[in-house]
Amino acid sequence: MPTANTAPADTVTSRTVLWGRLALGTVAGAVLFTVAWIVLSFVSDGYTIGGDHIAPYSNLTQPISGLGMGDTAPYMNAAFVLSGLLFGAGFLGFFRAVEGGRTIRRVPASIGLGLVPIGLALIGLFDLESPALHFAGVTLAFQLPILTFVAVGLFLRDVSGRRLANLLLYVAAPITLILMAVYFSTFDEATTAGNDGIAGLTQRLWLTWVLAWYAVLGWTAHRSTHR
Repeated sequence: MPTANTAPADTVTSRTVLWGRLALGTVAGAVLFTVAWIVLSFVSDGYTIGGDHIAPYSNLTQPISGLGMGDTAPYMNAAFVLSGLLFGAGFLGFFRAVEGGRTIRRVPASIGLGLVPIGLALIGLFDLESPALHFAGVTLAFQLPILTFVAVGLFLRDVSGRRLANLLLYVAAPITLILMAVYFSTFDEATTAGNDGIAGLTQRLWLTWVLAWYAVLGWTAHRSTHR
């Protein structure tokens, strides 16, 4: 009888560990996204939008989406979509590895994180020449997290991640809002078209901050399955 009861327990533990490993997809997605724009920014010869050719490409002045146009378009747009797939797998692993919590808190957190891969896919499939769908993707992947981090923080308060919950509520969410506000205060369409300003830098600070917290969620879920 003891042997019969041990097998299911071992199976459950094994599955939990597998979900924890899948949660590392968020780390892989963040790394892929970041490495892609860093590398491609050095080989980009600029891009054309609205009849204007913007060159040379600069991380200081130009948005990451600019790499989704011109010669670097196939690679950056593929990175958008692939990183979205990795985040999707990672968030699935996160919610399967982190069990429990009230449904009223788990569902909003799941929806918020579940929209991130859709947003990244939209960014990759529709470039700056299709602004409505492109910026809808930006909203889902990088603006909505202001609320999503709050939802995930409240969800984690129901389970074992109280420290991480407080960081999401009192650090991740408010600083995301601040960084987004800083970006929009430095962005001006005419200035960016003239290859001036610092909107490229402020955008990268904002997006990297959000991606880092996605990676933290996956890493934390992974670590929790090995304790």
